[in-house]
Amino acid sequence: MPDYRRFGPGPRIFALTLLVVLLLAGGTVWFDYLGIIDATRLLSPVLRLVGIEAAEEVPEPEDAALLSRARLEKRETAVAQLADELDQRRDELDSLDQELEARRQELDAREQELAEQENSLNQRVQQFENRRAMLVQNVQTLTSMRPEDAVDILAGYDDQLLIDTLRVTEELAQEAGELSLVPVWLAELPADRAATIQRKMTIKPQE
Repeated sequence: MPDYRRFGPGPRIFALTLLVVLLLAGGTVWFDYLGIIDATRLLSPVLRLVGIEAAEEVPEPEDAALLSRARLEKRETAVAQLADELDQRRDELDSLDQELEARRQELDAREQELAEQENSLNQRVQQFENRRAMLVQNVQTLTSMRPEDAVDILAGYDDQLLIDTLRVTEELAQEAGELSLVPVWLAELPADRAATIQRKMTIKPQE
């Protein structure tokens, strides 16, 4: 067993002080490594006393949370811009739909108008054909009578019906290559009535 008494108190105090300093230095380095303390900041007053300036603390870069927040803000901005564009496109499509609907309604109205005009024309054509068929049948009956009897019937017609009957009589006679009875009938009618009918027959009928 060593005999510490042979050393004086001075060396022993120095040895203990040195041991304490070494323990403090080692603990400080170890705690700084673990991140528990900042050795540079803690020892900077001591280092300044011995004329050593501690290195300036370099600001740490932005942490992951700040970077994530910045990326998130960019994404939100991009999403907002995309939403605005989509809203604009939707408004344009709505406007186009309204315009197309107006065009469709206009075309439907025009188609209905044309259908009504066609129906009216068909009715007029049918009426004309029915009237002509009636006139042809009437002329055939009149031409089969004695002229005097036919004139008695014709005299009771109004001017328009009489003119239509005489015109159909002329057409049928020309188609058959026969002489028309119209001059005979006009000669048998009263002179003033015959003159009125002849004057009106020179006027082109309205379509």
